[in-house]
Amino acid sequence: MSDLRIVVTGGAGFIGSAYIRYLINKKKSFILNIDKLTYAGNLESLEGVEGNKRYKFSRTDICDFNKLSEAIKEFRPNFIVHFAAESHVDRSIDSPGSFIETNVIGTYNLLEVSRNYYDSLEPNEKKKFRFHHISTDEVYGDLNENDPPFSEKNSYMPSSPYSASKASSDHLVRAWHRTFNLPILISNCSNNYGPYQFPEKLIPLMVSNALQGKKLPIYGNGLQVRDWLYVDDHVEALFEVVLNGKIGHTYNIGGNNEITNIDVVKSICQYLDEVLPVDSSYVNLIHYVEDRAGHDKRYAIDASKISNELNWSPKESFQSGLKKTIKWYLDNQTWVDRVKDGSYQGERLGLIKK
Repeated sequence: MSDLRIVVTGGAGFIGSAYIRYLINKKKSFILNIDKLTYAGNLESLEGVEGNKRYKFSRTDICDFNKLSEAIKEFRPNFIVHFAAESHVDRSIDSPGSFIETNVIGTYNLLEVSRNYYDSLEPNEKKKFRFHHISTDEVYGDLNENDPPFSEKNSYMPSSPYSASKASSDHLVRAWHRTFNLPILISNCSNNYGPYQFPEKLIPLMVSNALQGKKLPIYGNGLQVRDWLYVDDHVEALFEVVLNGKIGHTYNIGGNNEITNIDVVKSICQYLDEVLPVDSSYVNLIHYVEDRAGHDKRYAIDASKISNELNWSPKESFQSGLKKTIKWYLDNQTWVDRVKDGSYQGERLGLIKK
């Protein structure tokens, strides 16, 4: 494991950067981070590994076939782990075109580059090669209150342009395995949370607003249910999948934490009341707003397959993970402020090694 060569696409994003930190610090792998650096890509999330001799960065758009192909041929990876995606549902409703471009066309490009690279390998190298596609539970649509959790056998019924684009990319990955024998794995995860998450997402947005005394906007009645997965638990599961998962298989990864959105926000408020009390409880900042178009009611993950086959289960409960997450945001306000004012994208781009 110590000499694995792994290409990570979207490695400057929230989950991708956590995966790279894990691989560099815990697994001693060699990493090529391929990232376009859209608004959600933040190299400051990788400051702790930037100087490591086992880490390289390439500012490359996965829709740029030639540059992508050159980078992969030069690096000669054992694994390609594909995180790169547009992922914010609200943005997909406002501007669906970029989601089709990156999540569908970009994945197609990466599959073709990977297929060409795989076909060029010697037989012993082909045995080691894996293409791991990172997807979401949102491809399955949503559940009613008493429905069983999503398993790997659920049909796809995506509700938003985001989830539809991810469902499309999942289908492409399976087709390249069936038609071209590309050795693939797919994992579908539930809602991630943890350090370095972009402040537009629910938990960091609520923490940031609360600290500024701003309203905490809740869609509809706030009773939408999500399964919450701490990001460090997720990346450990991902490594188990790419290392030991069965070729051609899908693995659902969940946190076993089904919680309504309103209860998530109330838990944030309760913790902030304890560690950073103000005159009035943060709960009083909660403000209900018009519901999101096509808002899914409930997601839940049946993670028994990865538990039984790969002996993985999450270490963090929601409460323990939430406390770690909020503490990180309280201790790293400079990172948050630089994201919010846009300066994280500015001066650092001139320092990037191509």
